[in-house]
Amino acid sequence: MTDTPPDDVIRLWPEGPPTRLEGVGPEIIFSKPVGTARSATMLRNVSEPTLSVFRPERPNGVGVIVCPGGGWRILAMEHEGTDVASWLTAAGYTAFLLKYRVHGTPEAPEDYEAWEQALISGIDMPQRGRKALRGMDEVTPYGIFDAARQAAADDGRRAIAIVRERAAEWGLSADKVGMIGFSAGAFLVTDVALDPRAAPLAFAAPIYGGETRGRQVPEDAPPLFTVVAQDDIVAYRMVERLYSDWTDADRSAEMHIYRRGEHGFGMAKQGMPSDGWINLFRDWLADLGLS
Repeated sequence: MTDTPPDDVIRLWPEGPPTRLEGVGPEIIFSKPVGTARSATMLRNVSEPTLSVFRPERPNGVGVIVCPGGGWRILAMEHEGTDVASWLTAAGYTAFLLKYRVHGTPEAPEDYEAWEQALISGIDMPQRGRKALRGMDEVTPYGIFDAARQAAADDGRRAIAIVRERAAEWGLSADKVGMIGFSAGAFLVTDVALDPRAAPLAFAAPIYGGETRGRQVPEDAPPLFTVVAQDDIVAYRMVERLYSDWTDADRSAEMHIYRRGEHGFGMAKQGMPSDGWINLFRDWLADLGLS
């Protein structure tokens, strides 16, 4: 994880979140391998959501809320979180790392591992292949995470509201604040972008994830940037469909499909074509005048 501490940590709900997820124990930090020979920091049992602020030396006036993934049960806080924030601040962006609420998991490491293995073995993706999987509603037993997905979206809406309200404090333009998210964090981004209750986003960047879930893409939907690998059996077809939903509504969208990369690469280096995706994100933001 990056050694640079955040400039500030903001509690999203100082008086407590609007809803409580059942069975969420004490917050736990752990690690697991990602990419090539690397162990990355993860969180689970998050019940108190926060927004960590990372300020650049030379700010460009644009804010990016970073939403790590983890299947609504963990948060990949390093390669989909602090590493992204570090890259953004080096490029002049003010980054806000969202630690959102997740589904509860067993406290003891051995119990958690057994629970996780049982969950994975119970997943039945249609034909276990990318051609059939068009949305998370087709994946069982992912229905158990519906409450966590809603809580995450609530936290996302609150995050964009806070950043826009306090934009001047961080030297930002309120209309130049957007979101990037990974996997479950990508679904958070699209859930917020399509929610009429949410403050508007300057851009939405759901990375290897996201769906409309049958909702109409509105006329004022933000520009969309998305990336996925063709060998990602979880998100490939969903991302294709998301891009089509955006363009069918005549909204601006850019999609990049890599031949290899699998699911969950984030900022981890794998020696695959997908390693350079964030440079395309930077170019896209620059083309929007957000650099």
